[in-house]
Amino acid sequence: MNVQTPEPSRRAGGRREATRRKLFEAAVTLISEQGYGDTTVDEIAERAGVAKGTVYYNFGGKDELYASLMEWGVTRLADTLREAVPEPEVEPRRALAEVLRAGVVFIGTHEALARLLMAETWRTNRSWYATVRQIRTQAIGVITDQLDTMVERGLTRPDLDTALAGSALFGMVVTVALDWRTLQPERSVEEIHTTLAHMADGLIGSPSSPY
Repeated sequence: MNVQTPEPSRRAGGRREATRRKLFEAAVTLISEQGYGDTTVDEIAERAGVAKGTVYYNFGGKDELYASLMEWGVTRLADTLREAVPEPEVEPRRALAEVLRAGVVFIGTHEALARLLMAETWRTNRSWYATVRQIRTQAIGVITDQLDTMVERGLTRPDLDTALAGSALFGMVVTVALDWRTLQPERSVEEIHTTLAHMADGLIGSPSSPY
């Protein structure tokens, strides 16, 4: 049997991605524990098990690493939500519920990363706008798409502001999930999701709802 050996460039690319992932995970852990300002490049490299120069080679410095980390985190979240979208024949309200559940599970699994992403939305430096915009277009966009489908099929109010409702639902997912992990970790994800789904139904309403 012939087994093709990966091309050198592909192997190098795979190693680099693995290194970047280790650096991201190390940075998430350290920054969530002690804050961005108190976390050094030396500490990130040590936690990731690489040389300090590796950080500079891959990112240029701590600020660039952090900006790339934010982009990576939002992409992971958005991909998770997108992958949760069922087949087109699935009833849209149920499809939306599956997307919201995926968000709860993601935040429960990657709590430190989620907290960093949410904290970034309140920062006032240059990276703030880029992160918020990426959350809006990628992560919240998945929710908004489901709401648009519901409006198109007459399954909710025709005047529903889907962009605003999408942001509201995303905020609910984040708040409920972090509250769950921080204050009520003994509750099951299904219990949390059921409550969230009921809240979502109340927000988006039905075709005949006057509000």
